[in-house]
Amino acid sequence: MSCTVVIPTIGRPSLRTVLDALLDSIAGGPEPAPHEIIVVDDRPAHGAPLPLPDSRGRRVRVIRSGGRGPAAARNAGWRAAATEWVAFLDDDVVPDPGWTRRLAADLAGLPPKVAGSQGRVTVPPPDGRRPTDWERTTAGLAGADWITADMAYRRGVLAELGGFDERFRRAYREDADLALRALAAGHDLVRGERHVTHPVRPAGFWASVRAQAGNADDVLMWRIHGAGWRDRAGEGRGLLRRHVLTTAAGTAALAAAPAALRGSRAGAAAAALAAGAWAVPTARFAFERVHPGPRTPGEVLKMAATSAAIPPAAVAHRIKGLLAHRDARPWAGPWVVLFDRDDTLIRDVPYNGDPALVEPMPGARRALDRLRRHGVRIGVVSNQSGVAKGRITVRDVRRVNARVEELLGRIDVWEFCPHDGDDGCECRKPRPGMIVRAVRRLGALPADCAVIGDIGRDIEAAAAAGARGILVPTVRTRPAEIARALETAPNLGAAVDLVLGGRRSR
Repeated sequence: MSCTVVIPTIGRPSLRTVLDALLDSIAGGPEPAPHEIIVVDDRPAHGAPLPLPDSRGRRVRVIRSGGRGPAAARNAGWRAAATEWVAFLDDDVVPDPGWTRRLAADLAGLPPKVAGSQGRVTVPPPDGRRPTDWERTTAGLAGADWITADMAYRRGVLAELGGFDERFRRAYREDADLALRALAAGHDLVRGERHVTHPVRPAGFWASVRAQAGNADDVLMWRIHGAGWRDRAGEGRGLLRRHVLTTAAGTAALAAAPAALRGSRAGAAAAALAAGAWAVPTARFAFERVHPGPRTPGEVLKMAATSAAIPPAAVAHRIKGLLAHRDARPWAGPWVVLFDRDDTLIRDVPYNGDPALVEPMPGARRALDRLRRHGVRIGVVSNQSGVAKGRITVRDVRRVNARVEELLGRIDVWEFCPHDGDDGCECRKPRPGMIVRAVRRLGALPADCAVIGDIGRDIEAAAAAGARGILVPTVRTRPAEIARALETAPNLGAAVDLVLGGRRSR
């Protein structure tokens, strides 16, 4: 079986259960077996060792993806694979005995038009009682299409589509988005016969309120797939319209309350009317969630509190999504933009080791935020020969870099060269070493990367790595460097215009 199993994880204890079941399935049945199992550690920083079992002679490989969310973790996993098929499992499912044998049967003989095969998911109901609201939500996974709890894709199709859209930072909608893009490209998706069990994870009191963050992701789906995306994805309309009306009524009641407290009859009437318009749909919403459940005192209290909090949370996340994704474009793979640091993102202070002296270049934060809204990965590649000269330390460089992030937002990858010009290293620009390392760490290719800098060696390093180079000249940029550059821009905003527009111009 030419297939790799990829399991993204944030270090849940359930990972060991998944791997135990998977390894038992391999050991308990005849070949074929997956080529290897890739566990993608998506924790933001190194923590306790992952709960990995003895691999029993099977290939279990761990790679890191830097805490960038499940979409980016799955992309890191399939790019590390070398097989025709990649099967994705969540780290909280339990494959049935014989899962690998059934996976091989599901994939065998599929025509080239078929891009993906979905497994079957079972969510066990609670024993002896009705399910809670959270348990009913989780049970919906059993009938969902294309969910990556158990979904296999051809690696070539993943490469063609650019993989999962990394703008989806939560485990929500990224699987439906990929499936819609695959179907739109003319591929077929089928359902196989293998099974996994998806237990219901414990959830806190406000879990349903936190889940409203998905309303921002729904905006991204609408922007890139059009108004009919819910029908194509097999999704219902949702309750957003009701939540908007409920939130508007509650806001009106709060606005009229001061006048009512001052004794205004008109204000009191307006406040009472608005309060009623808020209370009725809120009570209805709470009843709809309480009625099918166990109706225990704790569940009733939770439904009452969260039913009041969900509408404004949903509306707030919707507005956030409209702002964040107002000019979103279809995903075409991970774009990477690498910046020089000094005189490109921040003003150059020679051999600076003092974070207090960091001053952003005009428009730098705005330019980076535009790239982030488009899902572009951002990195910095910087020569820091002051380390080799003894003028600053590596710790000084990192302190300054940390201050840059405080002012300009998160940078996905940092690379700096501590060597001097005569050291003969491969990382100091105009050599390509830093660019190659940064792009590899972000799971992309140099061809998907643009390098923006202020001097000629930035552009030369980009060319040596096979990346695109855009020069943003400053007063210290030599005329000859400007003349040699294939692309120039008068400022960072214009350089970002070139990147997002795909245009190449002088």
